[in-house]
Amino acid sequence: MPSTRSPASNHGREGERGSAIVEFSMVAVLLSALFFVVLQVGIYLYQRSVISSSALAGARFAANANVDTTAGGPRAAELISDALSDGVLDGVSCTATEEVGADGLVLVVVECSGSVPSIVSALGPLLPIDATARVIEEGQ
Repeated sequence: MPSTRSPASNHGREGERGSAIVEFSMVAVLLSALFFVVLQVGIYLYQRSVISSSALAGARFAANANVDTTAGGPRAAELISDALSDGVLDGVSCTATEEVGADGLVLVVVECSGSVPSIVSALGPLLPIDATARVIEEGQ
Protein backbone atom coordinates (compact mmCIF):
# COMPACT_ATOMS: atom_id res chain seq x y z
CA MET A 1 0.00 0.00 0.00
CA PRO A 2 1.49 3.33 -0.97
CA SER A 3 2.08 6.05 1.61
CA THR A 4 -0.33 8.97 1.65
CA ARG A 5 2.40 11.42 2.57
CA SER A 6 4.14 13.24 -0.14
CA PRO A 7 7.94 13.30 -0.14
CA ALA A 8 7.82 17.07 0.35
CA SER A 9 6.09 16.74 3.78
CA ASN A 10 9.05 14.76 5.25
CA HIS A 11 11.61 17.23 4.01
CA GLY A 12 11.47 19.61 7.04
CA ARG A 13 11.43 16.87 9.72
CA GLU A 14 14.73 15.23 8.97
CA GLY A 15 16.64 17.98 10.85
CA GLU A 16 14.51 17.48 14.00
CA ARG A 17 15.32 13.80 14.56
CA GLY A 18 16.38 13.19 18.18
CA SER A 19 15.45 16.70 19.32
CA ALA A 20 12.90 15.36 21.81
CA ILE A 21 15.61 13.52 23.73
CA VAL A 22 17.80 16.62 23.88
CA GLU A 23 14.89 18.81 25.00
CA PHE A 24 13.88 16.27 27.65
CA SER A 25 17.41 16.09 29.05
CA MET A 26 17.65 19.89 29.32
CA VAL A 27 14.27 20.19 31.01
CA ALA A 28 14.96 17.22 33.30
CA VAL A 29 18.17 18.83 34.59
CA LEU A 30 16.32 22.06 35.37
CA LEU A 31 13.41 20.29 37.05
CA SER A 32 15.77 18.13 39.12
CA ALA A 33 17.68 21.21 40.30
CA LEU A 34 14.42 22.96 41.18
CA PHE A 35 13.23 19.89 43.10
CA PHE A 36 16.44 19.73 45.16
CA VAL A 37 16.30 23.46 45.92
CA VAL A 38 12.71 23.21 47.16
CA LEU A 39 13.58 20.09 49.18
CA GLN A 40 16.60 21.84 50.76
CA VAL A 41 14.52 24.89 51.72
CA GLY A 42 11.89 22.66 53.33
CA ILE A 43 14.49 20.70 55.30
CA TYR A 44 16.21 23.91 56.42
CA LEU A 45 12.96 25.48 57.62
CA TYR A 46 12.09 22.31 59.54
CA GLN A 47 15.54 22.19 61.17
CA ARG A 48 15.33 25.88 62.06
CA SER A 49 11.93 25.35 63.65
CA VAL A 50 13.16 22.39 65.71
CA ILE A 51 16.29 24.24 66.86
CA SER A 52 14.27 27.34 67.82
CA SER A 53 11.72 25.36 69.81
CA SER A 54 14.51 23.34 71.47
CA ALA A 55 16.24 26.55 72.53
CA LEU A 56 12.98 27.81 74.01
CA ALA A 57 12.37 24.53 75.84
CA GLY A 58 15.93 24.61 77.19
CA ALA A 59 15.42 28.17 78.42
CA ARG A 60 12.15 27.20 80.12
CA PHE A 61 13.88 24.26 81.77
CA ALA A 62 16.75 26.42 83.05
CA ALA A 63 14.36 29.13 84.26
CA ASN A 64 12.70 26.76 86.75
CA ALA A 65 13.42 27.32 90.41
CA ASN A 66 16.22 25.16 91.84
CA VAL A 67 17.71 24.47 88.37
CA ASP A 68 21.13 25.80 87.39
CA THR A 69 21.00 28.29 84.53
CA THR A 70 23.77 26.54 82.63
CA ALA A 71 21.60 23.41 82.34
CA GLY A 72 19.59 25.08 79.56
CA GLY A 73 22.24 24.62 76.88
CA PRO A 74 22.70 20.86 77.34
CA ARG A 75 18.91 20.42 77.60
CA ALA A 76 18.41 22.21 74.27
CA ALA A 77 21.17 20.10 72.67
CA GLU A 78 19.51 16.94 73.99
CA LEU A 79 16.17 17.95 72.47
CA ILE A 80 17.82 18.74 69.13
CA SER A 81 19.54 15.35 69.19
CA ASP A 82 16.22 13.60 69.88
CA ALA A 83 14.39 15.40 67.07
CA LEU A 84 17.09 15.55 64.39
CA SER A 85 20.04 13.42 63.37
CA ASP A 86 23.33 13.52 65.22
CA GLY A 87 24.94 15.09 62.16
CA VAL A 88 22.88 18.23 62.72
CA LEU A 89 23.93 18.41 66.37
CA ASP A 90 27.61 18.23 65.39
CA GLY A 91 27.34 21.62 63.70
CA VAL A 92 25.18 23.34 66.32
CA SER A 93 26.22 24.38 69.82
CA CYS A 94 23.89 25.60 72.57
CA THR A 95 24.86 27.78 75.51
CA ALA A 96 22.86 29.20 78.40
CA THR A 97 23.55 32.44 80.27
CA GLU A 98 21.74 34.95 82.46
CA GLU A 99 21.11 38.57 81.62
CA VAL A 100 19.19 41.37 83.26
CA GLY A 101 16.33 42.71 81.21
CA ALA A 102 15.38 46.36 80.77
CA ASP A 103 12.85 46.13 83.61
CA GLY A 104 15.32 44.58 86.05
CA LEU A 105 14.14 40.97 85.71
CA VAL A 106 16.71 38.20 85.39
CA LEU A 107 16.37 36.36 82.09
CA VAL A 108 17.70 32.97 81.13
CA VAL A 109 19.10 33.14 77.60
CA VAL A 110 19.72 29.99 75.56
CA GLU A 111 21.49 30.53 72.26
CA CYS A 112 21.93 27.78 69.69
CA SER A 113 24.15 28.68 66.76
CA GLY A 114 26.16 26.96 64.08
CA SER A 115 25.42 25.49 60.70
CA VAL A 116 23.28 22.63 59.45
CA PRO A 117 24.26 20.22 56.68
CA SER A 118 22.92 20.54 53.17
CA ILE A 119 21.42 17.62 51.25
CA VAL A 120 24.41 17.74 48.93
CA SER A 121 26.88 16.35 51.45
CA ALA A 122 29.90 17.21 49.30
CA LEU A 123 29.22 20.90 49.95
CA GLY A 124 29.30 20.40 53.72
CA PRO A 125 27.45 22.48 56.30
CA LEU A 126 26.87 25.72 54.41
CA LEU A 127 23.59 26.78 55.97
CA PRO A 128 24.07 29.01 59.04
CA ILE A 129 21.51 28.94 61.82
CA ASP A 130 21.06 31.02 64.95
CA ALA A 131 18.25 30.73 67.50
CA THR A 132 17.98 32.65 70.77
CA ALA A 133 15.35 32.19 73.47
CA ARG A 134 14.81 34.35 76.56
CA VAL A 135 12.67 33.35 79.55
CA ILE A 136 12.12 35.10 82.90
CA GLU A 137 13.79 33.17 85.71
CA GLU A 138 11.43 31.87 88.41
CA GLY A 139 11.69 32.87 92.08
CA GLN A 140 12.13 36.61 91.66
